[in-house]
Amino acid sequence: MLCGMLFHMLCPHCQFQQLSDSTECQRCGIIFAKYRPTPIRYAKHEAAPKTYSAAFSYVIPQWGKDVLFPINPRANPIVYGGRLLIYAGLLLWGLKFISTPMATNYVGESFMHMINLPFHEAGHVIFTPMGRFMQVLGGSLGQLLMPLICLGALLIQNRDAFGASVGLWWFAESLMDLAPYINDARALDLVLLGGVTGKDVEDYHDWEYILRTLGWLQYDHTLAHAAYILGSLLMIVAFIWGGYMLRLQLKSFQRPDSK
Repeated sequence: MLCGMLFHMLCPHCQFQQLSDSTECQRCGIIFAKYRPTPIRYAKHEAAPKTYSAAFSYVIPQWGKDVLFPINPRANPIVYGGRLLIYAGLLLWGLKFISTPMATNYVGESFMHMINLPFHEAGHVIFTPMGRFMQVLGGSLGQLLMPLICLGALLIQNRDAFGASVGLWWFAESLMDLAPYINDARALDLVLLGGVTGKDVEDYHDWEYILRTLGWLQYDHTLAHAAYILGSLLMIVAFIWGGYMLRLQLKSFQRPDSK
């Protein structure tokens, strides 16, 4: 055990293992305090390997960088211009969602709510075999799982990190879309599909049933605000991720192998 504690330092030049308190290598003789690795020089026609921002260097392992920040070496300027427009639109729309209080239900009355709704209703059907509780919860799970499936397919199958950032934006918006529904679990004032409220039909309001079954009905406002805040934070992450990928792709136009 003592040997394992002492002999664990490797020389940065020759990789010889030696005492951790050594000041110079016992094999090649370099002074550790003065050693500087020789920088790699590239020919003018040779492109240096791709690098990532220092902000990610110590947080994300190399395999994570390769998955989250893949670069298309043959970026298409027309596609890039389209992505810039999409990014600008989602940024402005997302900032409106984030800056608008949850109580206004702006996100629930937006066009995106009509996109989320079919997946919400499909979730009820898909989770029906798992019992009444999962059938009711399945609506909310359905509208959250669909953007996650799109995110995963774009990132893993297509290696399209920008597209995946749009999927993350959608997931964040869908989570924010659920927040007013959760917040209404006790009040039962929201007009639901069919033109009725939770007060009109017993066990019709998903989150009233879910929280009452779990014994958490008194936490409806807390859970709703947590969902809205988490959705806002994830939307900001989507902005950063998408913007960073656009920046990397812009740099790819300047590489010799770009077309």
